[in-house]
Amino acid sequence: MNLWYKGDAMNDWPVGLSTGCFYRTSIFDCLGAIRNSGFGLIEICSFPAHLDYHDRQVVARAGRRIDDLGIEPYSFHAPFAEDIDITALDAGPRRHARDELMQAADAAGQLGVRYLVIHPGPEKGQLPEKERFQRMEHAAEVLTEVSRDCRQQGMALVLENMLPHLFSGRVRDLLWILGALETTEVGICLDTGHAHLPGDLNTVVQKLSGHLWMMHASDNHGRRDDHLPPGDGQIDWPRLLRQLDRIRFGGAIILEIAGQDDHQVVLEGARRARRCLRDISRRLEASS
Repeated sequence: MNLWYKGDAMNDWPVGLSTGCFYRTSIFDCLGAIRNSGFGLIEICSFPAHLDYHDRQVVARAGRRIDDLGIEPYSFHAPFAEDIDITALDAGPRRHARDELMQAADAAGQLGVRYLVIHPGPEKGQLPEKERFQRMEHAAEVLTEVSRDCRQQGMALVLENMLPHLFSGRVRDLLWILGALETTEVGICLDTGHAHLPGDLNTVVQKLSGHLWMMHASDNHGRRDDHLPPGDGQIDWPRLLRQLDRIRFGGAIILEIAGQDDHQVVLEGARRARRCLRDISRRLEASS
């Protein structure tokens, strides 16, 4: 759903689907079903059992399948795990994290995506506050290097806001990292589920408005990251879409929803979410 302005009219943004909804199975087992459900835009998940980004032949095969189906590979989600820690105080683990992200960037470049999405911190809970600044400096150094590599391959790096209890789960940390990078060519991927949990989704949109390049859309009830289809939880989607319109958001909305390993449940939820978002968009346009 891009906001393309024709006079004062507001049109739909493109809505895509993350293959991460099916991360427990091979990417080759879900691409056809995604296309048959009417989704022509995807984010590609890097979970090794889903797509081994280390294997260039497998990545090339996935690229051919995506192309044959007429799907646009919009973004690629870089791997995240406790041992992929770009903030690590020790150089060895930090170098390992950088190398993994560089390999992911190579796979993303091979697939021809627009954006490489990265969690800008470790999958760990609150870290000692006295280490925070040093860790943020390390993150900025690694992300500057990855961003440079992305640009050389014709794509851009975007940082995702993380869960509130994790490193970079606070907007001020994201903004600090953006300011510390040796480039201005890095954006933000807004994860609606993550931002809704601390109750400040609408504040986050305003604070990050100048940097939002794409969005991960899911819903929840404010207690945990349920990855519900938009419209099935407590997020005020009309208010959110109105804000996106106001800041002239020009990216795509990628659905990230769960379905207890049932592909049909995921696809039904994704279609329902797409209808929900489009219906809201049309009502907003009609009332403007």
